[in-house]
Amino acid sequence: MSAPEGAGVRVVLLWGVMGCGEEGNGEPFWRHRCVFLTGSMTMATGGMSSPPSVPRHTNQRPVLFSVGYSTCHWCHVMEEESFKNKEIGEIMNKNFVCIKVDREERPDVDKVYMTFVQATSGGGGWPMSVWLTPDLKPFAGGTYFPPEDGVHRVGFRTVLLRIAEQWKENKDALLQNSQKILEALLHVSEIRVQGQESPPPSKEVMATCLQQLSNSYDEDYGGFSKSPKFPTPVNLNFLFTYWALHRTTPEGARALQMALHTLKMMAHGGIHDHICQGFHRYSTDQHWHVPHFEKMLYDQGQLAATYSRAFQISGDEFFANVVQDILLYVSRDLSDQAGGFYSAEDADSYPTTASEEKREGAFCVWTAEEIRALLPDPVEGATEGTTLGDVFMHHYGVKETGNVSPMQDPHQELKGKNVLIVRYSPELTAAKFGLEAGRLGALLREGRRRLSAARAQRPRPHLDTKMLAAWNGLMISGFAQAGVALAEQEYVSRAARAAAFLRRHLFDPASGRLLRSCYRGEENTVEQSAVPIQGFLEDYVFVIQALFDLYEASLEQSWLEWALQLQHMQDKLFWDPKGFAYFSSEAGDPSLLLRLKNDQDGAEPAANSVTVTNLLRAACYSGHKEWVEKAGQILAAFSERLQKIPIALPEMARATAVFHQTLKQVVICGDPQGEDTKEMLRCVHSIFSPNKVLMLADGDSSGFLYRQLPFLASLERKEGKATAYLCSNFSCSLPVTSPQELRGMLCP
Repeated sequence: MSAPEGAGVRVVLLWGVMGCGEEGNGEPFWRHRCVFLTGSMTMATGGMSSPPSVPRHTNQRPVLFSVGYSTCHWCHVMEEESFKNKEIGEIMNKNFVCIKVDREERPDVDKVYMTFVQATSGGGGWPMSVWLTPDLKPFAGGTYFPPEDGVHRVGFRTVLLRIAEQWKENKDALLQNSQKILEALLHVSEIRVQGQESPPPSKEVMATCLQQLSNSYDEDYGGFSKSPKFPTPVNLNFLFTYWALHRTTPEGARALQMALHTLKMMAHGGIHDHICQGFHRYSTDQHWHVPHFEKMLYDQGQLAATYSRAFQISGDEFFANVVQDILLYVSRDLSDQAGGFYSAEDADSYPTTASEEKREGAFCVWTAEEIRALLPDPVEGATEGTTLGDVFMHHYGVKETGNVSPMQDPHQELKGKNVLIVRYSPELTAAKFGLEAGRLGALLREGRRRLSAARAQRPRPHLDTKMLAAWNGLMISGFAQAGVALAEQEYVSRAARAAAFLRRHLFDPASGRLLRSCYRGEENTVEQSAVPIQGFLEDYVFVIQALFDLYEASLEQSWLEWALQLQHMQDKLFWDPKGFAYFSSEAGDPSLLLRLKNDQDGAEPAANSVTVTNLLRAACYSGHKEWVEKAGQILAAFSERLQKIPIALPEMARATAVFHQTLKQVVICGDPQGEDTKEMLRCVHSIFSPNKVLMLADGDSSGFLYRQLPFLASLERKEGKATAYLCSNFSCSLPVTSPQELRGMLCP
């Protein structure tokens, strides 16, 4: 644990990237990977050997269970303020068994205790502190605590002392209450089919979800709240699907307008890194201006896919440029040389190489003086005396005294600094300085290039080089869908390289199971934990989705075959045969009090939401009708929530429409290398259609697809040309041989 000499907390390490920092090294204690303990969380504090039926060691004190993650800003704050504090550390060591877990490695454990914190405090977030009985039942909890009491908040020291006292004085009452809380949590968190419930009608679910999103929509700045503002790709993907199914209606036009306006405002905002690309986690204000500066892989993957769809639908190069921007950032800064993707970049960094204290956003923000010094050149043809700095600062909202409101800067880390945000259209900025509009782009590019070079001299934020199967899956989908929409083979190749990485490093061919995580080791090797963490439901779901996306982009059948193998394994490990839908974790884990089913599409879509569409795609590629039945059973299990508050599950609401519409199989019969085949494929790829699957019938009757789908053998090329069929439930339309006819079938 990193702490002043002789101070700090003794931490029992559990499952992962937590707590191996040496004392006094100044690094957050969850940044270092080490040999860790496995198994039940009834960890040892000493004790005699016991009969085999009883755990060998049990805790003699309550457990202080802290959950964080590598790039969590407030986790770092609490570490500096409390965990490095000598007196607070002594209180923790004296009274509690202290356990630290990385939520990104053990989302199942995090979800159980976050459910408790949300139910008992009305809120949630990280760092999360939960106090547990020796047998892991929670009885108190919260999120960030300041070290000492304040006007509005009780301090961590006080909380520790009060809980320690209560444990001594009222231990039996706490144990009884924890049991009651657990029973209540089990009841409220249970998701199952009620009686003979069937999938809810998509028309009502879609209409209600659109209305709820429309009611929360910010007409001026886009997004679906005032502040803070999150990217929420799940909302935007729902709106695109609604538009695609209601293209000619006012409601469809409204859905598309909300999605495209939100995406444009985000791309103009400070949440978008205009100098070094990619998107920060979220905006602290209504205007998408001042972000929390960490960058997460799951945001980049989902946003790359969403901006790709925006380009498919609108044809506006603006959206294609944003896709290229995101993928440049990921390729440069979040890519392992073996092919995988790293998890995140931190918000905090040292302002200079001589600094002793990290500050949030230090790597990304600017003073007006810095920009003027970097961009002093007179601009030819502009109003007399205009410098490149003048043009750049005007366009990006830079102020001499800084452009960050004190309301968005509680620790005054950004005082006098500027977060770049596009304030004016190119036409307005050009007019302001008497420039031709065509010249402005080159001037701004040169300004960004110089600022990027200057930023490269600053100390970089911490890079979390953990590689997670689920998030790699989301990023593979981003690259694959971008490759399709932008017709960039390089992106498809990058997606394939990452999928090969998953198969090599995060898949056990002997058992057929996915693993959760691996790590960049010394000399850029890829390392696995001494006891690997098995994959969770979200790992299977996001990887399967990625493999389907990659097949449609590359038409390489091995990805399809692996996706179907993983779907069978997912069914075996996680399906609830009694209540339907999938549990987030496997049965039989002694460290889990509850098996839960996530019921909210948030920063990432819920696994059950995505798996509905996965199952429908799997059925189309395999002919296994039971997967269609399972998709319907999931929708039935979530029926009440979908009908009352579909805004909580926009991805599942979207999937409801796909389920009822029935997926269309677009079959192209042709030579993969033939120009006529490629032309038909380009046509399919250029159209956003949420209820289609694409497959290539190449005539190889011994291939995987022909073995899965015997009906393909009956489809022929017409007059020797590449021929398209539109099939539904394995019954096909008349063949067409021109891209124009095919476009008409896909966009009726």
